[in-house]
Parts: sequence; structure tokens; C-alpha cells
Amino acid sequence: MDLISNLSLGFSVAFTAQHLLYALMGCILGTLIGVLPGVGPIPAIAMLLPATYALPPSAALIMLAGIYYGAQYGGSTTAILVNLPGESSSVVTVIDGHQMARKGRAGPALAAAGIGSFIAGCFGTLVLAAFAVPLTEVAFMFGPAEYFSLMVLGLIGAVVLASGSLIKAVGMIVLGLLLGLIGTDVNSGVARYSFDIPELTDGINFIVVAMGVFGYGEIIANLSRPAEKRDLLTGKVEHLYPTKEDWRRMTPAMLRGTLLGSVLGILPGGGALLSAFAAYTIEKKIKLKSGEVPFGHGNIRGVAGPESANNAGAQTSFIPLLTLGIPPNAVMALMVGAMTIHNIQPGPQVMTSNPELFWGLIASMWIGNAMLVILNLPLIGLWIKLLSVPYRWLFPSIVLFCALGVYSTNNNTFDVWMVGWFGIIGYIFIKLGMEPAPLLLGFILGPMMEENLRRALLLSRGAWSVLVTRPLSATLLGLAALLLIIVLLPAVKRGREEAFVED
Repeated sequence: MDLISNLSLGFSVAFTAQHLLYALMGCILGTLIGVLPGVGPIPAIAMLLPATYALPPSAALIMLAGIYYGAQYGGSTTAILVNLPGESSSVVTVIDGHQMARKGRAGPALAAAGIGSFIAGCFGTLVLAAFAVPLTEVAFMFGPAEYFSLMVLGLIGAVVLASGSLIKAVGMIVLGLLLGLIGTDVNSGVARYSFDIPELTDGINFIVVAMGVFGYGEIIANLSRPAEKRDLLTGKVEHLYPTKEDWRRMTPAMLRGTLLGSVLGILPGGGALLSAFAAYTIEKKIKLKSGEVPFGHGNIRGVAGPESANNAGAQTSFIPLLTLGIPPNAVMALMVGAMTIHNIQPGPQVMTSNPELFWGLIASMWIGNAMLVILNLPLIGLWIKLLSVPYRWLFPSIVLFCALGVYSTNNNTFDVWMVGWFGIIGYIFIKLGMEPAPLLLGFILGPMMEENLRRALLLSRGAWSVLVTRPLSATLLGLAALLLIIVLLPAVKRGREEAFVED
């Protein structure tokens, strides 16, 4: 009964004209931010934080939350249409989503992403409402050793995820980890691997690597091909919405992704991102049915599963923020900033001292998800029209938006030059047949792994045994080892290579 009374309070707050307007503004801004290549929710929310001074606390947080999960929706659009992940969690959507677009099936891919996001977002919000307090106990069980082991498991999963050679996949992960080490040492504060370049002392921005390797790399590769063979000009769109067969295949994938994202999103340290990779890995583990397209060649499950997982994770990532005061990712850290601007202390006391804010924000997420699906599904036809734009006009626009998006994050021209260099590296990867997704996962998880490992060793006085003496950490490492052994088994390795043979 408490839940029902709390939700009725929340909906009474969220259904006011002012809060509905700000939820709609947040959703529209989030979708646009996700669609524009190179612009993610982090720089957008950072730029809009000063504007929240003049807003009431509930309206400010409802709008910022709308931008966050709206960007999760929009990020899949450019990932599918122009091979540009608008958000880090859209990196996985690129793999099969863009292949579907190349085959004239961009409509079903966008619809699968939108519908999966809606279902997962609604379920994730239900989990947030019903289990916020008990689920935070799971997060309490994770110390530095457990986080390190979880990330090792994530990297092993990325090896399974990558198409092609296992050696190449491992090489890409190692390269990503090495790139993640560039910057300032966590403990000593000394710059390392920066080659006396001042701009590298803060490390390399994720957006620089993602836009360069995926965006500019793909553009260079396309320009090197004859005009008739360029990706965005391959045939007309067959269907705007999924067929019955698509529904049969993508519905179970949506449900699996939703459940997985709801659990992993709670964990601080990029749960939404990890859940997208984990959902894709699980889908690839499930045997292909007769007539089903192989993964990496445009399988609709490869879009529906990860998109559902990252949206469910985006909703449940509010649990540590609202109940513990711990921001699980960079966006939630900005939400903490928004709360402190309004003299609200994030943590368990929010529920008791500001119940209207807490439950109003949760109720607004259901309303926001409904707004997003109503906004996005009719726009599929509009996004599809991007495919009919001549590539000679489209690629300068992509280059410009990427450059603007990268420049706006730090107001630094050095980052724009870096994107160009990473574009050349991305083109080399394409020529060598190397999958860039594991590189990005290694790049994102590398600094977090290092920080948690060093913290675990500090607490254990340098004893590496802490990774195996703590039961949860030992279990996660055991799962990672088991997964690695399974992947290296000759029969599995042969089957994996057959699955990725080019048609």
C-alpha cells in the first residue's frame, strides 16, 4: 500500500502543467542531443546546469532526467543510420543496427530500438519504484575488489562480443586499456604517457576516440570506395516497421535485455554500458534459428537486446543516486550537482525530507518514456530520409557536427585534431578487419579498473589475494575464467569463426 500511495503522490506532482512541460522539453532535447553525432548527454547537461538555478528543484531534475534517457533513445538513431554511436552505450547498437540500415532495413532497426527502449524504460522505472531500498543492499556488497573483478568479466565478455579473430579482439582491448592509462596518475598526481603535451595530462576524451574511430574512420573508408558502393546509398528501404518474423525474434531479446539492464544498471561504474555489452553477448550465445541473419550482419536481436538493456540500466542507475547519494556515472554526478545547487543533499534522506521530489521524479520517468515513444516512432520516416541524402552532402555535415560536439566538451581545438588522427586509426582498423567496440570498452573500463585495483590493494596492504578471498570477487573472476575457457575450446572457436564468415 505504501508503494501505491507514494506513486499516487508522485503522479500528482508529475502531472502538473509545469512538470509535464519540462519533461517534454527534456525528452525533445535528449532526443536531439542523441541524434546529433558527437553531442552526448554529459556536455548537454553540463551546459544546462546553470539554467536550472531559476527552476524549482523538481522541474530542474525532471528536465535533466528527460535529457538523459532521451539521449539513450536518440543515440541509437545515428548509430543505426550513419554508424556513429551518439552515446557510449550505443557502441553495441552500431554492430548490427548499421548493417540493417545498409540492407534497407533501417526502419525495423529504429523501431526495435524505440520499442525496446520504451518497454525497458517502463520496467526499469518500476524496479526503481518498487525495489529502490532493498536493491541498494546489493550495491553495498561491492567493494573495490568486486568492481575490479566485474570489469575483468566485462572485458572477457568483449572478447566474446567481437567478430573475427580472438587475437585481434584481445589486441584491441589491450590497446584500449593502454589509451586509458594516458593522463594523470590517480595516486601520485604525476602526468604519464602524455609526451609533454599539456592537453594529454587530463587523458583522452571518450567522445574523441568514439567519434574518430567510428565516425571519421567510417567516412574515410566510404570515401575510398566508388560512389555506388558507399554505405548510405545501398538500396531503398523495404519496411518502415518490423515484420511479424522480426517481432517473434526481437520480443524475447527485449525481455532479456530489460531484465539484465535493470540489474546491472544499479551497479556504480557504468552499469548501463556494461549491460548493453552483456545483453549483446547473451544474444550471441543463443543459437541462431533457421533463416536468421548472423550477428554482425544485421540481426535484429543485436539491436533490440542492447537497446533494451541500456535503457533499463539508465533508469535503475538512479537507485544509487537517490538512495545512497552515490553517482554511478558521469551523468548522475551532474545530477548531484543539480541537487546541491538547490540545497538538496542526495541520499536516503531525500525520500523522507523531499518525498514530492523523489516520487515526482520517478513518476515523470513513466510519462517521459511514453512521450519519447510517441515522439520517436512517427519520426522514423524522417530519419530514414537521411539515407536518401547524397553522401557528398551528408559526410561534410557529419564531420562538422562531430567537430562541434568534440570542441564543445572542453572548448579545445586539440581535441578536434585528435579526432582526425583517431579517424585515420579507425580507417586502418577497418582495412585490417579489426572490431573497434572492444577497444572502446577497454578504454572506458581501463581507468576504472586501475583505480579499483589500487584501492583494493591499498585496503589489503598490498595483498593480491584479496581478489580471491572475497567470495563475490572470486565468483566474478571464476565466471570470467570459465567464459575464457569456453571461448578458447576448439569446437566453440570453430563455430564462432563460422558464424562470422562474410557472405
